[in-house]
Amino acid sequence: MKKPVSTEKAPAAIGPYSQAIVRGDAVYVSGQLPIDPKTGQMPDRAADQARQSLENVKAILEAAGSSMGKVLRVGIFMTDLADFGAVNEVYATFLPEPFPARSTVQVAALPKGAKIEIEAVAGL
Repeated sequence: MKKPVSTEKAPAAIGPYSQAIVRGDAVYVSGQLPIDPKTGQMPDRAADQARQSLENVKAILEAAGSSMGKVLRVGIFMTDLADFGAVNEVYATFLPEPFPARSTVQVAALPKGAKIEIEAVAGL
């Protein structure tokens, strides 16, 4: 059985999907755009977008009863890998060692013109 997770501390889904799903002892967090849930706005710089996306992931994990320290895998989608270093600096401040498994890929475009989208899988 799967249980949806929803919190107002992260932006609402912009399509037919849940912010996250809990199944068994795992939380699957949908890709989070860098939208501030209070203002509906996105920062301009990639590093600031990464920070906001990670704040959104964190809020969803906490709503599910998990935390950033329980993240097992992260997927990062970027429109420009030239921002890889700046994003890594922010990323390292959110996730403790041992760092989760991760993939980072450059994509042609992201919803709402975002530069970054971040998804995660965590334990409970």
